[in-house]
Amino acid sequence: MTTLLRRNAGFLSCLLGAALCAGIIWFALPHDREVKSLGIFLFKLVPFIFAAEALARLDFSFLRRLQAVRALIPACFMVYFLFFVPKIFFYAEDHPNLYYHILTLTPFLILSFVLTFRIGGGDAGTGRRLSYALLLIMLSGAEDFAYLTVNTFAPPYDKIPAVWDWASHMTVFLGHPASKYEAFAFIAVHLVIAALVLFAPVAWFRRLDPRRKPAAVAAGAEREPVKV
Repeated sequence: MTTLLRRNAGFLSCLLGAALCAGIIWFALPHDREVKSLGIFLFKLVPFIFAAEALARLDFSFLRRLQAVRALIPACFMVYFLFFVPKIFFYAEDHPNLYYHILTLTPFLILSFVLTFRIGGGDAGTGRRLSYALLLIMLSGAEDFAYLTVNTFAPPYDKIPAVWDWASHMTVFLGHPASKYEAFAFIAVHLVIAALVLFAPVAWFRRLDPRRKPAAVAAGAEREPVKV
């Protein structure tokens, strides 16, 4: 048991961080539909980051031996079906509360997908890629664009608005409500970054590591004679 706990120390630390931050957000902060500041917006991403790193660090070999998938996946489904679905129906006429619960449900579903991938034998690196790429898609504003295009509206609401003043997550980054074309650029940048996270070679990410020595320096160190 001690060895198991040692192997999963990173997982347990990240899991605790995720639980503490999620508790602060859910119980201490107001359930606002609008993003009030960039600081609050970034803080609300912290539980997801902790949870994604927890899933990447968990030693799943023990869980596979216990056939834990038979309990964990139904548990995830029950959170969705027995908490979020009733809330969605209850708040159907209360758009701000409904929106807030959907915003909470979506990261939960992303992490559930990654959990199933990892339990099925998926590697930690791909799990991280999936977590952060799907989060970028969620934050991109693509859903706002989809809402305007896949639904049918009566004139004059049948055209994409010139100013997206409801997209507060864009406003806190830009410092002003996004124009239509700024919104398009915001969406495109997030989707391109998501694609890079998913498909960029591992070597590209290694270059971002500040602890990494340049190849020439490392090669020179290997050739340097040992002084005795």
